[in-house]
Amino acid sequence: MTRVVYIEYSGNRIEADVAAGLSVMEGARVNNVAGIEAECGGSCSCSTCHVYVDPAWIDRLPAKLPMEEDILELAHEPDPALSRLSCQIEISDDLDGLTVRIPAR
Repeated sequence: MTRVVYIEYSGNRIEADVAAGLSVMEGARVNNVAGIEAECGGSCSCSTCHVYVDPAWIDRLPAKLPMEEDILELAHEPDPALSRLSCQIEISDDLDGLTVRIPAR
């Protein structure tokens, strides 16, 4: 299991163990993290799983694919450097300690 730190908009910090192969979004849903709606179920067709990746982790993630870039334009207050769709970040052992912040909406 890989530890992922979710920081809800309220400031509540949730440290969750997420199995390799799941997405950050799936880990949030399993662990009842508030603010990650994931209306499309992880098919990269909405922006309701938008998160801000902690700057210390952003360069350790795979690059955004063009489809993710397009969908992020629909997100609430996207940050070009830190915004990601949590459904597009697959958990691996290399991401142990990954920290993401959840936007206001």
